[in-house]
Amino acid sequence: MAQALGLDFGTTNTVMSVTSEQDETRSVSYTSSAGTTDSMRTALSFMKDAQLGAGVLKVEAGQAAIRTFIDNPGECRFLQSIKTFAASALFQGTLVHARRFQFEDLMEVFLKRLEAYAADGWPGDAKRLVVGRPVHFAGASADPALATTRYNEALTRLGFPEIHYVYEPVAAAFYFARTLKQDATVLVADFGGGTTDFSLIRFETEGGKLKATPIGQSGVGIAGDQFDARIIDQLVAPEIGKGSQFKSFGKLLDVPSNYFLAFSRWNQLSVFKTMKEFTDLKSLVRQAMEPEKLELFIDLIDHDEGYPLYQAVSAAKMALSSAEEAEFRFAPLGKAGEKRVTRAAFESWIADDIARMEEALDQVLTSTNTEAGSIDKVFLTGGTSFVPAVRDIFRRRFAEDRIETGGELVSIAHGLALIGERDDIAQWVA
Repeated sequence: MAQALGLDFGTTNTVMSVTSEQDETRSVSYTSSAGTTDSMRTALSFMKDAQLGAGVLKVEAGQAAIRTFIDNPGECRFLQSIKTFAASALFQGTLVHARRFQFEDLMEVFLKRLEAYAADGWPGDAKRLVVGRPVHFAGASADPALATTRYNEALTRLGFPEIHYVYEPVAAAFYFARTLKQDATVLVADFGGGTTDFSLIRFETEGGKLKATPIGQSGVGIAGDQFDARIIDQLVAPEIGKGSQFKSFGKLLDVPSNYFLAFSRWNQLSVFKTMKEFTDLKSLVRQAMEPEKLELFIDLIDHDEGYPLYQAVSAAKMALSSAEEAEFRFAPLGKAGEKRVTRAAFESWIADDIARMEEALDQVLTSTNTEAGSIDKVFLTGGTSFVPAVRDIFRRRFAEDRIETGGELVSIAHGLALIGERDDIAQWVA
């Protein structure tokens, strides 16, 4: 019987972990049409199904949602990175096949699909749900109270009797603490899709039991998705009209940059087709000086090319983690979608983002009066931690033998479940 359930509802992936009476953890496993896995891409697909009735939508999540989207172009509504809307007051829902879904509806639908995929393995008897949250939510004007309200609304619909929120890097620290051989001051850096979070914790053993004392946290709403946006802005946006102009009442004006900002964000791409800005963009084509570029922009949105673009960008970014140069290939752009990109160029595009990440690290060290030399272990988690420019932030400050990685997908969820077993859980809630 599950005692505590940890939920890492991530921008890119979602993982759930349960504890047993032996204080051990395991990931919840899901079986869908795409196979069996212990993590789920945070994505949804919606399809009309005549057999289910006119008012019923067939919904899939994770890799099954991606497969449905690829197999049914033009018919499937695909949404991903929905977590990035959680703290945004500007997001008031989106239309899906003429039905409006608020954020809490999308979160509920996603988790219910996971429940269905887990079948008998779903921990419906868990007494305590511990949910991870970033130190700072993604978005320029993120409202954490709004995000918590939306989370609560969605999660209470699933019937969990007790819900707690813990900072994601704190949960990752608990996961990593299992490997410690002695008392240590630990810095955890968690690089998600939408946020980068830091947590400083002191771990000590008293009477044979691990004691953890939180020292401080900091974070910034920048992570892997922002790096992806920089690549799109440099390699794709100029090919679809960024920097071009249109005529209006005899004057030449720049095509508004907000169109391309929306295009560079996965979460915006999934809803851009239903927004007024997309209608406005279409109206500019006849006045554009380079109409073929805007027409290409419109075609990419109409044909839901967001996921193929995501794959192309991810492949190039991953290649640059181990090579000085990589090829970016995005077939819908034709020859313009075949470009070589160097690591040096990529690092110049993300330089401001790296600086803001480093400022957040400085903040937690300064606010807690902690010298880099007094930190015994640095644990890096999240896929973006493999970006060389990110790792360099820590190599400049800490000895290489103090820096460790691992458990990139599961550390937060398993740490949340472990915290859920503690009698002093009130000490750890965000």
